[in-house]
Amino acid sequence: MAEWTRVVIHYGDGKIVKGTTQDFFPNRPSFHLIPASGGQPVQVMCRMLKAAFFVKSFEGDRRRRDLPGFITGPQETQQGKKIAVRFNDGEVLCGYANSYLPDREGFFLFPADSAGNNLRVYVVVASAVEVKVGPAAEALAQKTLARSRASGDSGDA
Repeated sequence: MAEWTRVVIHYGDGKIVKGTTQDFFPNRPSFHLIPASGGQPVQVMCRMLKAAFFVKSFEGDRRRRDLPGFITGPQETQQGKKIAVRFNDGEVLCGYANSYLPDREGFFLFPADSAGNNLRVYVVVASAVEVKVGPAAEALAQKTLARSRASGDSGDA
């Protein structure tokens, strides 16, 4: 029997739903989510998502600030090559991916900040404005960090 996994679903329209799943597979068009708030399982269509965040806990640590960009991370780890994603809503995620191919519907990103609440993120490619790999990912992360510093943001990427 598969293990129950905590996931925070971000839909393309901005709606967020927390719950657990036992049947998420990146090559399937949908999966089932049991809402953390209770109720019956719902079918989630992957094409409707921005991303699915597989998390350590639903609460996280609101006082903690995620480290922006890659800081001093290596170009490649066992989780893959550096990758930066800028979503339609402006959010930028930085991490590593083994399986990014632009013609696939999505891929898993392992966050560069491993101390954060996210274990991995399933990114729906259609919800991204740009996806950069390797040195281009580093450049996107640096550009985002510089922009957030200039605007006085906390630096969350």
